[in-house]
Amino acid sequence: MGQHLAQARAKAEQALLDYNPDQLLLASETDVVDYLIGLGTIEELVLHRDEAYQLDSPAEITKWVHDRWDRQKHQRRVTRYTVVVPFSGDPKLFDLRASTFGLAPPYAYVGRQEIHLFWDSDYGHGTAEVIKSHIGEELTRIETSVGFTNNDIARHNKTLASAIPGLVSKRRAKHLADKQIQADLGFPLKTRRDAATYTVPITRKKVVPTRPPQERGQAYTPEPAMGEAEYEQALKVLLNSRNALERSPSIAAKFTEEEIRDILLIGLNAQFEGAASGEVFNGAGKTDILIREDDRNIFIGECKIWNGPKKFAAAIDQLLSYTTWRDTKAALLIFVKSGDVTAITTKAVTAVTEHPNFKRKGTHASEDRHDFVLHANGDPNREIKLALMLFVIPTSTA
Repeated sequence: MGQHLAQARAKAEQALLDYNPDQLLLASETDVVDYLIGLGTIEELVLHRDEAYQLDSPAEITKWVHDRWDRQKHQRRVTRYTVVVPFSGDPKLFDLRASTFGLAPPYAYVGRQEIHLFWDSDYGHGTAEVIKSHIGEELTRIETSVGFTNNDIARHNKTLASAIPGLVSKRRAKHLADKQIQADLGFPLKTRRDAATYTVPITRKKVVPTRPPQERGQAYTPEPAMGEAEYEQALKVLLNSRNALERSPSIAAKFTEEEIRDILLIGLNAQFEGAASGEVFNGAGKTDILIREDDRNIFIGECKIWNGPKKFAAAIDQLLSYTTWRDTKAALLIFVKSGDVTAITTKAVTAVTEHPNFKRKGTHASEDRHDFVLHANGDPNREIKLALMLFVIPTSTA
């Protein structure tokens, strides 16, 4: 069993080593991790005892039978009763010895996805009660053996799931370092330009770009992105602004969407500063809050009044319609004028998870905010990290 588990992990690790460097940088890191974990994960065996059945009719076979009187073996005609038990998992696992095992292993024939347990009745010996008892005991012994095997598999899968993310991150970091060294050498490349570092001009709390990749099939080229720390800081500013508005309902009720947007912009630009204009967060259109770099958005904020799931789905489509860099950050700010906020939150979360561009939920989920990962239109590797936040803005002081 140990060798089998080691081979499964080695298969996943080798697949990572064989990954084309550009493709590893192009792909979503989470998708790569899930793929490699899937390669190395072993499915546990599951006996479907409740689905057991017996063959239509007993079979008569000739077999060598040991005679207890003369201590000799003789060929005899016996009646074989067969009980079939389906199972899920790799049949090869039944041939492997787990780290824990019994001294007397059970006996059964293992087929593709079922095991056969037999009772051979000589000269009609064996009542239904005896046969049923024998089959039940053998099946219980098999279940015990399967339990030992599954314990080893569970430990393997857990260890693999905790190790692979670090290996992928380390491998990607190596390729990024290699690319940077290549760029720093200063020699021209034959097929593409030297790598470059993009930095969004921030002077107070700097939005440091990461290096996500370009289109699939092309060599890696860095693109600007908003750093995770700055993204979290921006969401914190929005949350504080939301709390301030909700605590002053008589004032907040007088504001339009655009005016609330402008208030949010003031709070954001009080914390973040662009080197050129003094403002890194800009208003675009009626309700947009954007950070732009090279005519693309690295941060998208959408402010919308809640008018039902259909209108909300349209807001998601609008957010996705922007031309994005890889790994764009976004915030969808929903203003709730009336209604059950808990029910509206549930509907909004459902709308995001049912959207065609939805990939997975993020790690943050609370009454203040829900996180998701969506992909850009037409490219599953261009991910948009979306934070959903609801603002309770009454229509009147009442």
